[in-house]
Amino acid sequence: LRTLRNNEDSARQSFLKQSKTLSNKRMKVATSLEKEIHQELVPLKLDNTIFNSNITVLNESAWSETGINGVEFLIATNPGSIPGTIGKIASGGELSRILLALKVVLTGTSNVTTLIFDEIDAGVGGATAAAVGERLSSLSNSNGLQILVVTHSPQVAAVGQCHWRVSKESVNNKALTRVKLLNQKSRKEEIARMLAGAEITKEARAAAERLLSDSKKNIDSPPTLRDD
Repeated sequence: LRTLRNNEDSARQSFLKQSKTLSNKRMKVATSLEKEIHQELVPLKLDNTIFNSNITVLNESAWSETGINGVEFLIATNPGSIPGTIGKIASGGELSRILLALKVVLTGTSNVTTLIFDEIDAGVGGATAAAVGERLSSLSNSNGLQILVVTHSPQVAAVGQCHWRVSKESVNNKALTRVKLLNQKSRKEEIARMLAGAEITKEARAAAERLLSDSKKNIDSPPTLRDD
């Protein structure tokens, strides 16, 4: 029994030593993380947002293989307001952009070469959606990342280097999903549909053409996807 207690005490001391080292590293990284996140939020039209990392020491009963700390991210999106947890403070559109900023920053710490975003532009539109699209485009161009985006936003779709239309239909009482690579002409028509809905107007086609022209992208030839 004494041997078991000695082993337990030795394991506890080893755990505490390593956990304190990890805790110190977390504290150090938190400062740079907050700075980098804020830099990412500026082009996403959240430049007044405060982002903090709250690192606490947990009760011993809550210690785990991840150490002795509890970590949560706090934000304040309005000047003068007190930071609170992201889930309680951020609206849907704000949450999407904050998650994008986090993803971008954390990608820099890994060997990830492909990012997939599923409706990262949810809850935003107009100029804000355009800002999200521009950030995704510049991220791909500057970091050499392959970025796949599922979106309902014409502003985001217009900045991609290539565009697939995903549609669902019923065939023999079974749901069928079709994925079609669009050329420049069909892409303009699809973005016009995204802008106008079922009835595509001349104005919608003109707006789609402007969006594509501004993006300066051309997808007449099929894209080459990496297999990583």
